[in-house]
Amino acid sequence: MKIAMIGTGYVGLVSGVCFSDFGHEVVCVDKDPAKIDRLRAGEVPIFEPGLEDLMAKNVKAGRLSFTLDLAEAVAGADAVFIAVGTPTRRGDGHADLTYVMSAAREIGAALTGYAVVVTKSTVPVGTNRKVAEAVAETAGDTPFDVASNPEFLREGAAIDDFMRPDRVVVGVESERAKKVMADIYRPLSLREFPVVYTNLESAEMIKYAANAFLATKITFINEIAALCERVGADVKAVSKGIGMDGRIGAKFLHAGPGYGGSCFPKDTKALARIGQEHAVPMQITETVIRVNEEIKHRMIAKIVDLCGGVLRDKVICVLGVTFKPNTDDMREAPSLTIVPALVGAGAKVRVVDPQGRHEGEALLPGVKWAENPYGAAQGADLIVLLTEWNEFRALDLQKLARKMAHPRMADLRNVYDRDEVLEAGFEAYEGVGR
Repeated sequence: MKIAMIGTGYVGLVSGVCFSDFGHEVVCVDKDPAKIDRLRAGEVPIFEPGLEDLMAKNVKAGRLSFTLDLAEAVAGADAVFIAVGTPTRRGDGHADLTYVMSAAREIGAALTGYAVVVTKSTVPVGTNRKVAEAVAETAGDTPFDVASNPEFLREGAAIDDFMRPDRVVVGVESERAKKVMADIYRPLSLREFPVVYTNLESAEMIKYAANAFLATKITFINEIAALCERVGADVKAVSKGIGMDGRIGAKFLHAGPGYGGSCFPKDTKALARIGQEHAVPMQITETVIRVNEEIKHRMIAKIVDLCGGVLRDKVICVLGVTFKPNTDDMREAPSLTIVPALVGAGAKVRVVDPQGRHEGEALLPGVKWAENPYGAAQGADLIVLLTEWNEFRALDLQKLARKMAHPRMADLRNVYDRDEVLEAGFEAYEGVGR
């Protein structure tokens, strides 16, 4: 089948590359000439393990191409996917649909025959009805259907998530559109990965409900961690104990400095806004949003305490600033709250991150970037482990302690054991919920 993918951001590029690997003919469209030039040259503008090789394979096979010309890509396509950004709108917390609606109108004008216009971007409930209206404004008599096909890709594991999904959600309301979507996802259906067909509104709601629930699990265990610190319990043991209950599950029960990234912050805010607009307040979600912000500030207080209550002129080595490992994404990362607070209080902050520097240099002014933890730790007063990259999981703790002026550690991901750290020569260690 011929597929046009509008938008080559994280979702659009990963989806387009994976669809081409299914055997479909995919044309990815973007308005940024520099990005298209890079993609044509084989350069991937985001960090995602395995994506560059998979892209090169399918470009070489002639199944994947990149263009600035939306009309050329849409002409003759069986399906046109909208995968543009829906950032949180300032002021009201709602998703900004400017790019989605603009793409829909351009698609309508470019249609040359029947196609399914598929919203891949995360959008509020009711958006696909508006997309249909926008396409109809410019499509004339050209027939089309709309479908909702939300993504569930984890950054750092996106290709595996696309190729081996827990489920594929498709909102459609015509048999013709359902047949097109079934043909697109046939490679997954043949391997018995579940494809769930619903109406448009249910598909839209599934995405928001799933992300809000996961954000709730993270925030719940972080609140439990705070209580564990007061009562003498260990949150790692608590997480393991409750996670073994099949009704709860072990995933997303790791205490830390709060959730971040491109999805959870944006989608929880959007869901809360949708609830307000329909007079059904999402009270749990609203609380999750508030508590998640409080957790970041609790981490700052933990760091201040480890520095004896004064940050001015303290040398602090921060390990990891991306919102999670195996990505270069800094969006809504806890580091964007924590690190500026340290700098603002007069600390001298050194940062080490395998992929975070490209975005981090602009987002974290006032810090110095280092190539490795040992160089960054020279003469430092504190190490803050903020993102659990693999290269930070097996540090030579004795070597670090010897290099530091005051060997202390704030392990905000509970990577290390307190006794192990203290035996290595550190004078103080603080985890989360322990």
